[in-house]
Amino acid sequence: MEAKTIVTALAALAQDSRLAIFRLLVQTGPDGLAAGKISEALGIAPSSLSFHMKELSFANLVVSKQEGRSIIYSANFQAMNDLIAFLTENCCGGEPCGTSCLPDCTPVDEHKI
Repeated sequence: MEAKTIVTALAALAQDSRLAIFRLLVQTGPDGLAAGKISEALGIAPSSLSFHMKELSFANLVVSKQEGRSIIYSANFQAMNDLIAFLTENCCGGEPCGTSCLPDCTPVDEHKI
């Protein structure tokens, strides 16, 4: 990925509501959610949600499709995986995780933070 693409994605995620939206869509999976369901689940006003979805779409982190009168949004898992790969490509000195990096490469329990 190009640096500009990475910076755009990270900038889009560097806001509380957009991060919450993206995480919800990742949890939901490829079927996605209607805009109204996202708004309800996160308590975001529809007008604000529209703004945030535009930013996430511009960053290529979400995709949308029309279903009847609803717009269904889903996470762009390929873009997410590309971002993660870019951020971790030099992890552990280029060796598979766990062979030369810190002893514990497991995800942090966010409830303990």
